[in-house]
Amino acid sequence: MESKNKPMKLIPLLLLGLMLSNFTYAQQTLTLKEALNYAVQNNNEVRKAKLDIEKGRYKVEEVRSQALPQLTGTAGLNYNPVIGQLIFAGNAVQIGNKWSSNSGVQLSQQLFNQQVFTGLQAAKSSEIYYNLNSQYTEEQTIEMVANNYYQVLVNRQQLNVIDTNIKNVGIVEKIIANQYKNGLARKIDVDRISVNMTNLTTQREQTLNAITLLENQLKYAMGMPVSTIISLPAAELTQVRQLPELASSLSFSNRTEIKILDINRKLLELQRKAYVSEYYPTLALSANYTYASQGDKFDFIGSGPLSVGYGASAIGLTLRVPIFNGFLTRSKIRQADVDIKKADEDRSNTNNALNLAYENAKIQLRNNLNTINAQRKNADLAQEIYTSTQNNYNNGLATLTDLLDTENALTSAQNSYTQALLNYKIAEIQLIKSNGNIKSLLQ
Repeated sequence: MESKNKPMKLIPLLLLGLMLSNFTYAQQTLTLKEALNYAVQNNNEVRKAKLDIEKGRYKVEEVRSQALPQLTGTAGLNYNPVIGQLIFAGNAVQIGNKWSSNSGVQLSQQLFNQQVFTGLQAAKSSEIYYNLNSQYTEEQTIEMVANNYYQVLVNRQQLNVIDTNIKNVGIVEKIIANQYKNGLARKIDVDRISVNMTNLTTQREQTLNAITLLENQLKYAMGMPVSTIISLPAAELTQVRQLPELASSLSFSNRTEIKILDINRKLLELQRKAYVSEYYPTLALSANYTYASQGDKFDFIGSGPLSVGYGASAIGLTLRVPIFNGFLTRSKIRQADVDIKKADEDRSNTNNALNLAYENAKIQLRNNLNTINAQRKNADLAQEIYTSTQNNYNNGLATLTDLLDTENALTSAQNSYTQALLNYKIAEIQLIKSNGNIKSLLQ
């Protein structure tokens, strides 16, 4: 009996093992690099931008089709219940037959049409635009996910500070409770420490909720199911590299934003060229062949004894020469000129904005690095003061007010240090983006 029961006992253990292995996998640490690479592959906006690239290729094929031969087939069948007559020399002559049919094929080919040729150039430029837009969408996603990632880490760091404070206050709370029982402490001291503990507990719950919301926002930005459990290493926030070498100025011609504006201007120029092409003549080749038949009975191909069938064909050239359209084309060209000038203004403004972002990132990076060093020392000093005050309080050499004040000072110093880390990381991302190297975060 025991040998029979062993497999049954193993089944729950195996299931438990599978559940634990899945749980371990779900709790895997997600580094910044892994989060960014996941986002580039799964973010919905990035995927849509890549679909636009595919759409752009089909758009080129659509425009190219206008320069290819156009072939059309036609067919028709008519039944005439009442046949008309023509009076000739006093006699009525029947016109036509009860049944008539026709079928044919038509061919047309553009030989010269400047608008079609310009459209082909615009379609190819549009394909380049969609590629650049996809790249820009990736860069925006990387920046957004990186910022959200560090926001989660900062709140988790703040949660650690709160947990440490709760632990310290809990120790003091026990000491005061014992002192109060022995008549060595006042009721107001017990109440004050109780209020402090309640405030910390409430603050912890609020921070936990904030972390959950920020994690959900991070997962949404990554394109990850919100139900997925993630864990982020704290070292991603606390690792601060030395200040990189900063150039006095940068050329932003290789920035994706500038490239998009440049290709957009080219498209506007091609649009203007298409309007100018309306002044040009067009030349097209056309050819057709038609076969028709008539008879008193249904006979689509006209093979019956009372049916008549015949064919006809024609080949020709069509030349269209614009003469005057009420200055419509001129108005379109002038509007296009205005759009091109506006595009130049946009490029100039964007270049200034990128330069501003770069200069600000340099300043913020320097300031935040100095702030990190200062706040780290300040937090260490606040910790020493709190430890000393706590010892003095335990020995009756400091008041509860002194202890609570030093605790608040310690919390403030630790949070300031954490905020300085966040500001540094955000400035670092902006600097990397200004250099046009935001994708280096993926490596």
